[in-house]
Amino acid sequence: MRRLRRALVVIIIFALSPMFTGGTSIGQAETCRPTGPDMLGPFYKSGAPVRSAVGKGYIMTGMVKSARDCSPIKGARLEFWLVNPGGTYDDDHRATVFSDAAGTYRFESNVPKPYFGRPPHVHVRVSADGYKTLVTQHYPEEGKIRASFDLVLVPSP
Repeated sequence: MRRLRRALVVIIIFALSPMFTGGTSIGQAETCRPTGPDMLGPFYKSGAPVRSAVGKGYIMTGMVKSARDCSPIKGARLEFWLVNPGGTYDDDHRATVFSDAAGTYRFESNVPKPYFGRPPHVHVRVSADGYKTLVTQHYPEEGKIRASFDLVLVPSP
Protein backbone atom coordinates (compact mmCIF):
# COMPACT_ATOMS: atom_id res chain seq x y z
CA MET A 1 0.00 0.00 0.00
CA ARG A 2 2.85 2.36 0.88
CA ARG A 3 4.55 1.73 -2.51
CA LEU A 4 1.28 2.37 -4.32
CA ARG A 5 0.81 5.70 -2.52
CA ARG A 6 4.41 6.71 -3.25
CA ALA A 7 3.94 5.80 -6.93
CA LEU A 8 0.74 7.85 -7.09
CA VAL A 9 2.47 10.85 -5.51
CA VAL A 10 5.28 10.61 -8.07
CA ILE A 11 2.76 10.40 -10.93
CA ILE A 12 0.79 13.39 -9.64
CA ILE A 13 3.95 15.48 -9.19
CA PHE A 14 5.11 14.56 -12.69
CA ALA A 15 1.73 15.46 -14.18
CA LEU A 16 1.48 18.79 -12.35
CA SER A 17 5.12 19.86 -12.72
CA PRO A 18 4.54 21.77 -16.00
CA MET A 19 2.17 24.11 -14.17
CA PHE A 20 5.00 25.15 -11.88
CA THR A 21 7.95 25.01 -14.27
CA GLY A 22 6.37 26.68 -17.31
CA GLY A 23 6.67 23.52 -19.39
CA THR A 24 4.00 21.57 -21.13
CA SER A 25 2.29 18.40 -20.09
CA ILE A 26 2.25 15.30 -22.19
CA GLY A 27 0.35 15.78 -25.45
CA GLN A 28 0.31 19.59 -25.31
CA ALA A 29 2.24 21.82 -27.73
CA GLU A 30 4.56 24.44 -26.31
CA THR A 31 3.56 28.07 -26.93
CA CYS A 32 5.80 31.11 -27.22
CA ARG A 33 5.00 34.69 -26.36
CA PRO A 34 5.19 36.83 -29.53
CA THR A 35 8.01 39.37 -29.72
CA GLY A 36 6.72 42.84 -28.98
CA PRO A 37 6.73 45.36 -31.80
CA ASP A 38 8.75 48.58 -31.70
CA MET A 39 9.09 51.64 -33.94
CA LEU A 40 10.06 51.25 -37.59
CA GLY A 41 11.67 54.69 -37.37
CA PRO A 42 12.28 57.12 -40.22
CA PHE A 43 15.46 55.42 -41.51
CA TYR A 44 14.11 52.12 -42.86
CA LYS A 45 14.94 51.40 -46.52
CA SER A 46 13.88 48.20 -48.24
CA GLY A 47 16.30 46.22 -50.36
CA ALA A 48 19.20 45.88 -47.91
CA PRO A 49 21.93 43.63 -49.34
CA VAL A 50 22.08 39.99 -48.26
CA ARG A 51 25.06 39.82 -45.90
CA SER A 52 25.59 38.67 -42.33
CA ALA A 53 27.98 41.42 -41.24
CA VAL A 54 28.13 45.20 -41.50
CA GLY A 55 31.02 45.72 -39.11
CA LYS A 56 32.80 44.00 -36.25
CA GLY A 57 32.46 43.99 -32.50
CA TYR A 58 28.83 43.06 -31.79
CA ILE A 59 27.24 39.68 -32.56
CA MET A 60 23.51 38.93 -32.42
CA THR A 61 22.29 35.37 -32.73
CA GLY A 62 18.92 33.84 -32.17
CA MET A 63 16.06 31.81 -33.50
CA VAL A 64 12.93 32.80 -35.40
CA LYS A 65 9.98 30.84 -33.98
CA SER A 66 6.25 30.48 -34.41
CA ALA A 67 4.03 31.77 -31.61
CA ARG A 68 1.70 28.85 -32.36
CA ASP A 69 3.98 26.09 -31.12
CA CYS A 70 7.53 27.50 -30.81
CA SER A 71 8.59 25.63 -33.93
CA PRO A 72 11.52 27.14 -35.86
CA ILE A 73 10.73 29.18 -38.96
CA LYS A 74 13.03 28.32 -41.83
CA GLY A 75 13.80 30.98 -44.43
CA ALA A 76 12.51 33.99 -42.47
CA ARG A 77 13.83 37.26 -43.89
CA LEU A 78 15.49 39.45 -41.24
CA GLU A 79 16.38 43.01 -42.19
CA PHE A 80 18.77 44.87 -39.88
CA TRP A 81 19.76 48.53 -39.79
CA LEU A 82 21.64 50.62 -37.27
CA VAL A 83 23.81 53.70 -37.02
CA ASN A 84 27.45 53.57 -38.06
CA PRO A 85 30.26 54.22 -35.53
CA GLY A 86 29.81 57.96 -36.21
CA GLY A 87 26.17 57.84 -35.10
CA THR A 88 24.44 58.23 -38.49
CA TYR A 89 22.48 55.83 -40.67
CA ASP A 90 24.00 54.78 -44.00
CA ASP A 91 23.63 52.00 -46.57
CA ASP A 92 26.78 50.28 -45.27
CA HIS A 93 24.96 49.46 -42.01
CA ARG A 94 21.96 47.66 -43.51
CA ALA A 95 21.73 43.93 -44.07
CA THR A 96 19.35 41.12 -44.91
CA VAL A 97 19.85 37.68 -43.34
CA PHE A 98 17.73 34.53 -43.74
CA SER A 99 17.09 32.03 -40.97
CA ASP A 100 18.50 28.57 -41.65
CA ALA A 101 16.72 25.19 -41.56
CA ALA A 102 16.78 25.26 -37.74
CA GLY A 103 15.34 28.80 -37.66
CA THR A 104 18.61 30.32 -36.44
CA TYR A 105 20.37 33.46 -37.61
CA ARG A 106 23.62 35.34 -36.97
CA PHE A 107 24.32 39.04 -37.54
CA GLU A 108 27.49 41.02 -36.77
CA SER A 109 27.86 44.79 -36.62
CA ASN A 110 29.74 47.51 -34.84
CA VAL A 111 28.69 48.03 -31.22
CA PRO A 112 25.50 50.12 -31.52
CA LYS A 113 25.83 53.74 -30.38
CA PRO A 114 23.30 56.13 -28.90
CA TYR A 115 22.16 59.08 -31.01
CA PHE A 116 19.70 61.98 -30.62
CA GLY A 117 19.06 60.90 -27.03
CA ARG A 118 18.06 57.37 -28.07
CA PRO A 119 19.72 54.39 -26.39
CA PRO A 120 21.88 52.06 -28.51
CA HIS A 121 19.67 49.79 -30.63
CA VAL A 122 19.44 47.66 -33.76
CA HIS A 123 16.29 47.79 -35.87
CA VAL A 124 14.92 44.44 -37.04
CA ARG A 125 12.14 43.70 -39.53
CA VAL A 126 11.20 40.01 -39.84
CA SER A 127 8.94 38.50 -42.46
CA ALA A 128 8.04 34.90 -43.34
CA ASP A 129 5.35 33.21 -45.41
CA GLY A 130 2.27 32.54 -43.30
CA TYR A 131 3.23 35.04 -40.56
CA LYS A 132 2.56 38.69 -39.76
CA THR A 133 5.60 40.91 -40.41
CA LEU A 134 7.29 42.00 -37.20
CA VAL A 135 9.11 45.29 -36.76
CA THR A 136 11.03 45.54 -33.50
CA GLN A 137 14.29 46.76 -32.01
CA HIS A 138 17.06 45.07 -30.05
CA TYR A 139 18.60 47.07 -27.19
CA PRO A 140 22.07 45.74 -26.29
CA GLU A 141 23.07 45.44 -22.66
CA GLU A 142 25.76 47.95 -21.75
CA GLY A 143 29.25 46.48 -21.99
CA LYS A 144 28.10 43.32 -23.80
CA ILE A 145 29.43 42.37 -27.23
CA ARG A 146 27.14 39.37 -27.80
CA ALA A 147 23.40 38.90 -27.54
CA SER A 148 20.88 36.14 -28.05
CA PHE A 149 17.69 37.65 -29.44
CA ASP A 150 14.92 35.21 -30.38
CA LEU A 151 12.08 36.52 -32.54
CA VAL A 152 8.62 34.99 -32.19
CA LEU A 153 6.19 35.64 -35.06
CA VAL A 154 2.39 35.51 -35.03
CA PRO A 155 0.76 33.33 -37.70
CA SER A 156 -1.33 35.19 -40.30
CA PRO A 157 -5.08 34.71 -40.05
